[in-house]
Amino acid sequence: MTPVRSSPALSRRAFVCGLTLFPMLTLARPSPAATAELTFDELYGKISVLGLEFSKKVEALAGQDVQMGGFMAPPLKAEAQFFVLTEIPMSICPFCSTDSDWPDNIVVIYLAEKQTFVQGGSKIMVSGRLDVGTWVDPDTGFLSRLRIRDASYWTV
Repeated sequence: MTPVRSSPALSRRAFVCGLTLFPMLTLARPSPAATAELTFDELYGKISVLGLEFSKKVEALAGQDVQMGGFMAPPLKAEAQFFVLTEIPMSICPFCSTDSDWPDNIVVIYLAEKQTFVQGGSKIMVSGRLDVGTWVDPDTGFLSRLRIRDASYWTV
């Protein structure tokens, strides 16, 4: 009669080897994609008779998470859940322009949740999903060409 072998038990050596290999295996897994950095200089590729044209980088990043630095323009009202990110401190209303007059150094930021606004001269970083193309906010009637949605920000 042939003895029946049960499955081999995990030896101490196999267990220790497994413990030493486990961290290496977890490091070998691909990490989630890093958030892309975007600057104001990278927003538009060229200016034509039809107005500003988005850069290839902006078109490639549409719908993806991005991070961008700038200044917060003064919000229109304290309880707003959006603001304008500007390259330099700004005091004019960018929403009062037409699509062809849209400034090339602003991006509208729609917050994921309300945050306390900061002074206009404070440098901030914004992170969120890039939304590209002309859009009119149904609640305010304001026009924008670029937006970062589901965003959050912090002072630098």
